[in-house]
Amino acid sequence: MARSVLGKTSGRAGRRGPGRKGLGRKGKGSFWTHLVLSTAVFLVASPLLFARIKATQTGALVVGPSLLPGLHFLENARAAWVGAGLGQYMFNSAVVAVCVTLGKTVLSLLAALAFVYFRFPLKGALFAAVLFALMLPTELLIVALFDLVSGTFKWANSYAAIIVPFLASATGVLLFRQHFMNIPASLSDAARIDGAGPLTFLSRVLIPMSWNTIGALSVIQFVSAWDQYLWPLVIMQSADKQVIQVGLSKLIDVESQTSWGSVMAGAILALVPPVLVFTVLQEQFSKGFALGQDK
Repeated sequence: MARSVLGKTSGRAGRRGPGRKGLGRKGKGSFWTHLVLSTAVFLVASPLLFARIKATQTGALVVGPSLLPGLHFLENARAAWVGAGLGQYMFNSAVVAVCVTLGKTVLSLLAALAFVYFRFPLKGALFAAVLFALMLPTELLIVALFDLVSGTFKWANSYAAIIVPFLASATGVLLFRQHFMNIPASLSDAARIDGAGPLTFLSRVLIPMSWNTIGALSVIQFVSAWDQYLWPLVIMQSADKQVIQVGLSKLIDVESQTSWGSVMAGAILALVPPVLVFTVLQEQFSKGFALGQDK
């Protein structure tokens, strides 16, 4: 009996041994995984952390190697907000970003509805042209766009010049088209039988089923419109209608000494609206790009 009990005990111990080793290996692997991911996050966030620290320092410290936080963030932020007029620039960017986001979303929904639920000649060729537009950067078209906006339409130095040219979105059309193609065709047939028109079907069926995709696209388009720099710099001459990215560049004085603390504080303030939009829509953003059917 003693041998059998010892045998069973040793057998259990032998079976538990590899499990403990496996847990040890798993723990080490988890440690290195977290270390690598934490290092990657720190490297990505390091420019923002650097700007945040320098925004709290005085003019004497901000140009030095010191990385100790100071107590002058409010002073630097006030200098950027009032002295450089960043408040007006941020308001202009907010107007442009909201209008561009709403316009792109509405036009992308209508275009995707046409590509999925309508039949018309050259449908495939037109969609290929939309995809081709994804490969054309704005910088490539800036000369022709400037002639069209300032010469033909006389929109130079107006909000229309930095809103209307960006209302069409090939990315939005592609995203909504792929989303609509995953919706069962029986819903469209049922709506047609009930006498619902295309716009009724869009507003009462497709849009309620597409809030996650709409939220994901809204985040992308808002950040893209907020970060406009080259085109507003070219087409806008009036400072009271200029956007925040151009306003930040005016904080840098190349002729005299630049207050880098105010520049860093202004950059931090300019990050607040995109961060708020992403925070509000982060759930829709994550689900809008989720793989699978549970979007």
